[in-house]
Amino acid sequence: MGLLRKDWESGQADEWTVHDLLAAILAVFSYTMIAIGTAGALLAQMWGFIALIVGVVCVVLMYVIIDPKLRAMSAAFAKRQDEYLRYVERTTRWEQSR
Repeated sequence: MGLLRKDWESGQADEWTVHDLLAAILAVFSYTMIAIGTAGALLAQMWGFIALIVGVVCVVLMYVIIDPKLRAMSAAFAKRQDEYLRYVERTTRWEQSR
């Protein structure tokens, strides 16, 4: 199972994996680096610009790692929601025809 895996099934995507842990760590690190980097960049400090670039790289890496899992889970949820809406529509039509 690769770190940049793109082919998730809905059941697999719903389980916690190292991808989720890594995305959580990257999220904290990216938000911290962007906040520190913005402050440093506003003060025109070189370390601020470097921290800002590191924060943006962490955001992109986090997106590449976790987005395929989120898309698979979203597709499964949309399918279940569509089935439920069809069921509600059939039930409502039956009650209205009484």
